[in-house]
Amino acid sequence: MLLNAETALSTSKVLLVPYSTWHVPRYHEWMQDEEIQEATASEPLSLEEEYAMQCSWRQDADKLTFIVCRPVSSPSEQSIQLSAESDSSQNMVGDINLFLRVDDGEDGDAPPEIVGEIELMIAEKVNQRRGFGKAALLTFLLYIVERQTAIIEEFVNADMHAETVGKLRAARASLGFSCLSVKIGQANSRSLALFESLGFKKVSVEPNFFGEFELRRSELEMGSVQEMLTGAGVNDYREVLYTRKE
Repeated sequence: MLLNAETALSTSKVLLVPYSTWHVPRYHEWMQDEEIQEATASEPLSLEEEYAMQCSWRQDADKLTFIVCRPVSSPSEQSIQLSAESDSSQNMVGDINLFLRVDDGEDGDAPPEIVGEIELMIAEKVNQRRGFGKAALLTFLLYIVERQTAIIEEFVNADMHAETVGKLRAARASLGFSCLSVKIGQANSRSLALFESLGFKKVSVEPNFFGEFELRRSELEMGSVQEMLTGAGVNDYREVLYTRKE
């Protein structure tokens, strides 16, 4: 998605930056790990394929992606200055993504609605259980809620989604998210607990055919997300101009 090409999100606990070519080598290293492949249901790619995937995530209107980094310390509360060091490979800890789709039921006979599916990865064990995942998720949720209209507009205005737009407008469906969704392996108790603690609810009591639970959150009010940020001690949220160029 082009929307966030020049936008970073800075908070007291995490920095989110657009996924760019200089992040690919480190990301590629992470994705060679078999545990990460299993947790993300991913197949290993060559470095060249990883660069192509990064280009897709940047340009495709149904994908919104940030790299999760350690927070930036600033001597001034009024300004944040990002440098190449801010999102260097040493400061990268994971990624967070939103995939947009139109859900019209298994048989295509339900009223169409726009669903945003979230994926979150904190890659290395040394960076897990340190609050990066929760801070990244909350920061991402606030951005999605604030920028919902622009996100949906880029999605529905893409040529690849002409049929999608037709379905939505024919059904007079709302051009907004019906919910945010996440799919988590049944054995991943930490991720399940994280999303449930932030208001995501399982859609069924049993996992699906692939051994995953789907959880959804339909309530997308700004105030409730801001309250969760404050409650988690994630402060000083701001959008920062990201000036590094491809």
